[in-house]
Amino acid sequence: MSVITLDELKQQLDAGAPLTLVEVLAPHAYREAHLPGAINLPVLGLRHMAEAMLPDKQATIVVYCYNARCGSSAKAARVLGELGYANVREFRDGKEAWIAAGYPVEGEAMPAALAASSVEQHPH
Repeated sequence: MSVITLDELKQQLDAGAPLTLVEVLAPHAYREAHLPGAINLPVLGLRHMAEAMLPDKQATIVVYCYNARCGSSAKAARVLGELGYANVREFRDGKEAWIAAGYPVEGEAMPAALAASSVEQHPH
């Protein structure tokens, strides 16, 4: 398993590189905010759902969780490797680093800066 850095991941996504982003956190965390285009495959159900959700075992798959302390992305990468996936990379710094860098996310939560500016523009 190899690690992909924040800068490398951003460059690959911007270039349209063929990769599958997989958030391995629980569904509620995914719904709140996830990297653009990511699918949700919680680490707890990974062994049972991987083949249906990730049919191409040669595809480049980037797994991530919340941050480097989380550990779920390392576990997911290990499990996918055991299942025969050949090109799994771990984005160890995770969603926290992505958001801290100011990169866009998808989901139900608004970034704090946007939430603050909308409150200022539209007082209750």
